[in-house]
Amino acid sequence: MSEQNYRKAARVIVKAGVFPFPITDTMIEILKMLISGEELELVMAFKRKLSQTMDQLKQSSKMSESQIHRLTNSLSKIGLIFNQPSSTGIIVYRLMPLVMVGVFEYTFMKKLGFNETEKKLASLFTRLFEELRDFIQDNYDTIAPYFESVPPYDRTVPILEKNVSDKEIQISINKEIDVPEEQIIPTQEVEEIIKKFEDIAVGHCFCRHHKDLLGKPCKITKLRENCFTFGKSARYCVEQGFARTISKEEALRILKESEKDGLVHKAFHPGSKIARDETSICNCCKCCCGTLEWWRMGVTAMINSTNYLCQIDKDKCIGCGTCVEKCPVEAIQGDDNNKAECNKEWCIGCGVCAHFCPENAISLLEGMRKVFVPVPRLRK
Repeated sequence: MSEQNYRKAARVIVKAGVFPFPITDTMIEILKMLISGEELELVMAFKRKLSQTMDQLKQSSKMSESQIHRLTNSLSKIGLIFNQPSSTGIIVYRLMPLVMVGVFEYTFMKKLGFNETEKKLASLFTRLFEELRDFIQDNYDTIAPYFESVPPYDRTVPILEKNVSDKEIQISINKEIDVPEEQIIPTQEVEEIIKKFEDIAVGHCFCRHHKDLLGKPCKITKLRENCFTFGKSARYCVEQGFARTISKEEALRILKESEKDGLVHKAFHPGSKIARDETSICNCCKCCCGTLEWWRMGVTAMINSTNYLCQIDKDKCIGCGTCVEKCPVEAIQGDDNNKAECNKEWCIGCGVCAHFCPENAISLLEGMRKVFVPVPRLRK
């Protein structure tokens, strides 16, 4: 396959994601490492429609059913095609993006051997993110407003071991999330989410695994295998070798270990629609989490849905700085008297600050909201 065909396929893959990636030599090098020429032809069949049935793919690709089966199976092994049956039993083949959620996540969810090929792929993805940062920063005024229309990437499910108030949050700077009245507010306790599902799988945290390959191990936790998928997503991950099936009891044990290290539970929903059942839960640290790192490095806005907001009792606060250190989004700082103070625009309601506060000076206010912090402008 020619360089030109790889670039054409790259444009199709970019359309499947939320990030406005420029088509660079780095992206083409990643694709050449992962995709053969024959597989590339099938990718280009998704040019006009990113989700297709077998009959539609036969028409758009001009390939036989057996050829499509073979190629979709191989592309599923790298996380570029999702091939699970719908609730009606019909398989709809969906082209996945490079990032969020696609090739990057599924590649580094697997247990890797830390060979030179894998290390090279990790370095190429890092370079790709840096190129995206440069592209966004060079075109900041044009691209930054785009993120205002993007739905929340994830939903924070907090650690609920301290006081929670049912007081409604009133924050004019954040728009409430549109949840139909007939829909139930999504489950706010991670244990209840686990108990809902019969199919549960766990894979490696792709963000920490990526950092390990770069020689930059996590500073917060030694845990690696704590990335959960549920239902159809779990079956897909197990079939493709990205994760392994586990029981509810093992899932709950892993979650408790994650909470002890102060990791943030972040739930993902189909199409970011929080009224629908969760597809996965990540347990995120502040130093490795992709969405947090990409926000800090000027790649994306921080876009999150949450049902909580931290509230600090300054009479109880002794200014120890624990919450400042632990907050994953740097929403807590010390005021002029060294007392903790929360930036309500940035707080994602994860409960990590309350979990570690030695004086029980922090509680959580309840009320569904969307957190939106713009892409940082790093250049004048």
